[in-house]
Amino acid sequence: MTAPTTATDANQPTLQPAAPTGRRMSWPVLLLVIAGALALTSLVRVITGADGITNVSQMSTALQLAVPIGLAGLGGLWAERAGVVNIGLEGMMILGTWFGAWAGFQWGPWTGVLVGIIGGCLGGLLHAFVTVTFNVNHIVSGVAINILALGATRYLAPLAFEGHQGGSAKQSPAVESLGHFTVPGLSDGLRDLNDKGWFLISDIAGLLGGLVTDVSWLTLVAVALIPATWWILWRTAFGLRLRSCGENPVAAESLGVNVYKYKYLAVIISGGLAGLGGVFLAIVANPFYLEGQVSGRGYIGLAAMIFGNWMPGGLAIGAGLFGYTDSLNLRGGSANVHALLLLGALLLVIGAIWLAVRKKYVHAAITLVVGALVFAWYAGTNEVPNQVVSATPYVVTLVVLALSAQRLRMPKADGMPYRKGQGK
Repeated sequence: MTAPTTATDANQPTLQPAAPTGRRMSWPVLLLVIAGALALTSLVRVITGADGITNVSQMSTALQLAVPIGLAGLGGLWAERAGVVNIGLEGMMILGTWFGAWAGFQWGPWTGVLVGIIGGCLGGLLHAFVTVTFNVNHIVSGVAINILALGATRYLAPLAFEGHQGGSAKQSPAVESLGHFTVPGLSDGLRDLNDKGWFLISDIAGLLGGLVTDVSWLTLVAVALIPATWWILWRTAFGLRLRSCGENPVAAESLGVNVYKYKYLAVIISGGLAGLGGVFLAIVANPFYLEGQVSGRGYIGLAAMIFGNWMPGGLAIGAGLFGYTDSLNLRGGSANVHALLLLGALLLVIGAIWLAVRKKYVHAAITLVVGALVFAWYAGTNEVPNQVVSATPYVVTLVVLALSAQRLRMPKADGMPYRKGQGK
């Protein structure tokens, strides 16, 4: 990326904010796609009778499960926009869960939120120190942080939690709730409308009802961070300088940008966001720390970021998709996943038609065959094994990344080593 400049004087060019570039789906087209997906999902619900795939409880659970994934994805976005690959999101979330629960059960949940964020920031600081200062391979550093976080929390948990009521070597005492809110009147009205089972209207009511029923205050904070991230990174001089470090750090340095400083800031913020995702798991999703509760969500958050093409809006859609599939484990899993086989078959057939229109006949044929196999699976069974239900979020992650790979455009200098003054 060549950063636009204006000269305020003869010797001091300054960077000016620029809007994101590249081919992206326009808002009308995006809304049309979302409406089409909702209509298709509603059709599948009517055909299969699996009302659980769009009811209020399902959507509320999906939102709760999407938040930590989205926060991890936001953390990855901040780091990678500055040119640092952050595979250590998983470990930073683990640190957030432990620190958040440790402080939360002693001094209250909001203190736990703050301390959990600090715990994630410590992981980010370590990753920045190793990768930016010493130019260690970003993947190696991230994996090491994941292992270190897991080992450290496993060692510290018995020391911090045993001897307290409800605490053990693998679980913290309970943390008080941050509180939830429900929009009076609107929540009940949408739930009643959802219960009527009308085509599309009831499904939209279920989706909206999940957004206004038993929502944690921390969820509001997490949702607000998405537009805040977009505004900071794409509408401020600070954001432009940070993104220039991930596109062309040599050019950024030539314009007076302290590349090391911006990389450090980005990765520390990245760790804080991942830590906040961990706090959500340990205080909102569950009222306690439990060993292993992150369960790969850091990696799924990274996948959501890639699916979203390193943009906050796309990341939010990806997190919502993965949160929805993860919620199937908790509510009517087997029946709902079986119904979604039909949805998958229909989407594959539509995809095959689209590829054929674009004259990609080989790809269209392969997609059509896969769609036929998925439909045969749906038609030949009445339910799916529980193992398939548990694996659904991870399978969806792989499929979505495989299908979206051709349109992705990562920051040009993402993961590349950089030394101060190397352009001279």
